[in-house]
Amino acid sequence: MEKNVKRFQIALSAMIIMAFLAMPFTVNGQGKANFAGTWAMNAEKSNMGQPPQGAGGGGQGGGQRMGGGFGMGSNFTVKQEANLLTVESTRTNQNGETTTTTSKYTLDGKESINTTGRGESKSTATWSSDGKTLTIKTSRTIDMQGETRTMTTTQEWTLAGPNLQIKTTSATPQGDRTTTAVYDKK
Repeated sequence: MEKNVKRFQIALSAMIIMAFLAMPFTVNGQGKANFAGTWAMNAEKSNMGQPPQGAGGGGQGGGQRMGGGFGMGSNFTVKQEANLLTVESTRTNQNGETTTTTSKYTLDGKESINTTGRGESKSTATWSSDGKTLTIKTSRTIDMQGETRTMTTTQEWTLAGPNLQIKTTSATPQGDRTTTAVYDKK
């Protein structure tokens, strides 16, 4: 009888461990959040704020762009590997043409360089100490009508239940702007 109880306890312990290992996790094997997937903006949950004074803010231009090279209003796909985050966004421009932008970020704090139609951007991506928030700091220098301007953005990526939340603070010559975009996983 005592042997049967001990076997039952061992079998129960093994089943509990197997069930725990089979549970889906929102973090990868390194204990960090996993942002992989296809994401669609949830306008109702998002707070896009007001554009800085004199920034215009309309359309798909500067007021609607994120520093990483993809639009806040667009859907995008994220691939996350051990040390690389790849963001691919497809959008339709004002002329009805579809364009795809791919941005890649190393996840070790080293600088990543991405080139878009608006020029070259330099970014660093770092994890919070608990691995739940990824902060991407981007700097882009552009020429506008013969004047050189540097724009910087800081994005904080976090998972909030089934949603991806990206808080973006943009610093421009016209002033700072903070937005919070919420995305649903497709």
